[in-house]
Amino acid sequence: MTIAETTSLLGQPIDIREDEQLLRGEATYVADLRLPGMAHMAILGSEHAHARINGIDTSAAAAMPGVLKVATAADFAGVMPLPCIWIPGGVESHFPPHPYGLPGSRPVLSGDVVRHVGDPIAVVVAETPKQAAAAVKAIVVDYEPLPVVTRADRAIEDGAPQLHEAVPNNLNAYWTCGDKERTDRNLAEAEVVVELDLVNQRTINSPMEPRGAVGHYDQATGDYTLYASTQGPHNHRFLLAALVLGIPFNKLRVVAPTVGGSFGTKGYLYPDMPLVLLLSKELNRPVKWVDTRTGLMNSTVQGRDHRQHVVLGGTRDGRITAVRCTSYANLGAYPSTIGPGVATALMGRSITGMYDVDAAFCEVYAAFTNTVSLGAQRGSGRAEAAFLMERLVDKYATEIGVDPAAVRRQNLVPATKFPYDNGLGWTYDSGNYQENFEKALEMAGYADMAGRKAEARGRGKRLGVGIATYVAICGVGPSTRMSQEGMLGGTWESCNIRVHPTGEVAVTVGSASTGQSHETIFAQVAADQLGIDPATVRVYEADTLKAPYGQGTYGSRSYSMAGPAIALTAQKIKDKMCRAGAAMFKVPEDKVVYANGKIFAEGDEENGKTFAEMAMAMWYHWYLPQDIEPALDETTHFDPPDFNYPFGTHVAVVEIDELTGETEVVAYTAVDDAGNIGNPKIVEGQIEGSITHGLGQVLMEAAEYDDEGHLITSDLRTYALPRAADVPFFQLGKTVTPTPHNPLGAKGAGEIATVPPAAAVANAVVDALSDLGVQHIDMPITPEKVWRALNGTSGAAQ
Repeated sequence: MTIAETTSLLGQPIDIREDEQLLRGEATYVADLRLPGMAHMAILGSEHAHARINGIDTSAAAAMPGVLKVATAADFAGVMPLPCIWIPGGVESHFPPHPYGLPGSRPVLSGDVVRHVGDPIAVVVAETPKQAAAAVKAIVVDYEPLPVVTRADRAIEDGAPQLHEAVPNNLNAYWTCGDKERTDRNLAEAEVVVELDLVNQRTINSPMEPRGAVGHYDQATGDYTLYASTQGPHNHRFLLAALVLGIPFNKLRVVAPTVGGSFGTKGYLYPDMPLVLLLSKELNRPVKWVDTRTGLMNSTVQGRDHRQHVVLGGTRDGRITAVRCTSYANLGAYPSTIGPGVATALMGRSITGMYDVDAAFCEVYAAFTNTVSLGAQRGSGRAEAAFLMERLVDKYATEIGVDPAAVRRQNLVPATKFPYDNGLGWTYDSGNYQENFEKALEMAGYADMAGRKAEARGRGKRLGVGIATYVAICGVGPSTRMSQEGMLGGTWESCNIRVHPTGEVAVTVGSASTGQSHETIFAQVAADQLGIDPATVRVYEADTLKAPYGQGTYGSRSYSMAGPAIALTAQKIKDKMCRAGAAMFKVPEDKVVYANGKIFAEGDEENGKTFAEMAMAMWYHWYLPQDIEPALDETTHFDPPDFNYPFGTHVAVVEIDELTGETEVVAYTAVDDAGNIGNPKIVEGQIEGSITHGLGQVLMEAAEYDDEGHLITSDLRTYALPRAADVPFFQLGKTVTPTPHNPLGAKGAGEIATVPPAAAVANAVVDALSDLGVQHIDMPITPEKVWRALNGTSGAAQ
């Protein structure tokens, strides 16, 4: 068979087919579901961050109008706790217990002790949402308050309040990577050593759609169906059936309707999922639960939250010789589904970024506290790593009196060193960091910044410029490598392609979109590989009854994992078509040509068959050899040999008002390298959203707890999010370095641009204040903190 050159659809900015439905408000979210006879569930969360429950009185709630059921932990005694499936790899770790010997996570309802504000205690099911919400307020709980701890570094101190009997000193794990001995030696011998104490503050993911779940038990068949705003329906099906409910796997179906954003939060098991299923079975009617915004902030996994002491050593002429990080990671009250892995490997193995550092070492103390559980937030782990490294590089440049760009340029990994072992556990696949770096500086006008600073001072503004580079491990797979990191499960992806007799194509994937335009890009991949019109391709996903098993969307893996699965499946379709074509044309198979969706004998294109004609021929299966099965229906499971490693350079320009301390990002340049891009329109949207996410963290976002463990930023009046007026026009560029780890040469893109903005802006702010001796300001860099730095007031800067 010969595959002739065809016009590629990949790389083209074709229109996004999901947009019209979403913009018209015609998409179906969990909150929109209306099933016959549906009842409504409300959850009572703890009002204390840590307390013993001496008793619960539900009598008043049970007697209220419309109430069908009031339940507490005693009603679910046989239900297993939600498990954690990513433990810190290669080290001793401690978890709440699970009956199967797995790392336990949390009970579906807490019965004896509550461990964070919002910890679920009881549920009410009623005829209407208002009736359920009113009845929840009538439940009386007898609490005995216990001591509270909300910081990871304090949680592991002797005498700190203990959250779990099975976890001494609240320490889930002490995890390390790198070469400690070599790093310590290099630091001891370094001509220059700089240090920083950093707070990578806890933040709250704020997707457009809060979480929701609908459970439906069919008594006639014994089947359960869960409709949930989840980014991993297949994974959740397995965990819920086998490890929580203890029911046959083939009795549970999980469906994800339209999901209005996730940023990592909807990849986790939550108590509401098994609860709606169990209550639906008991009441013999569907049960629905939809969270509120405040409920989301007090129950959905939160992100970041590392307290770090970081050290960099180097020579007087700018060569970095060692980096060391000690980090205290706050896991919250319970280990979320994959939280411990996020806090350790994703951060620790990434701390050297784009730099060729002789020795590096990272140690993480992962601890439980009386806060909401920790999980992924867009760019999780990698954003924290980039922040510490890029802040260190700027401080090092200041110490030796060298331009920050020059220091970075000197230490970038050379293009000749790929694949590159960073000494911490990652082997970077490909890259030309120098090209990427220089392009970003040129686009940003870095050489002209002195003149721009002078002009700004004339307007009463202080202008600063900050650079941040990054490498982001993406394309989460391969399964064997993830198992070494402590992941209890496979991380491959899948695709089925079915060609209808009319020549139309159904592509079914194991992934699940949370707003990444999967329908568009997956149809684009299939159409490109098959040489057909994308309009004839329909994409199906997010329903475990219909789709092949797959892991879902997270870790910027959709295009670089499901995309190759689609491409490889399309190749199987073409191979089978060409085998049939050889029989039809009566020529050897190597004389059959497949080009632009047409099959013909070499040199006889005029008498060839179109894609649709071949599909019909395979459907009828007339006069074809018996060793060629009828129809065109193929499946592929793709498990890559390694991760992929996108990278980039961002440059932020800020202006600070000297009177108010207000920081405005006036220019932002991003040059990212995600390998071969499938649809630049989709990727540009992802990058712009990612940058905005990062700007939110550095300038305004913070999940703040008081001394009693109450979240005092529990709604959008107290938790600030960036708006359109808070961001400048983004100047975007790219370089292209394909990965060898998948047939599309694609690297992850969905979250990569969240990784560097915090560091770039923080560096720009410090640059603007450098003449005042300011070396660092903790995030979020609020106007008050900057004003204090401007006026020499304590509490602002280091």
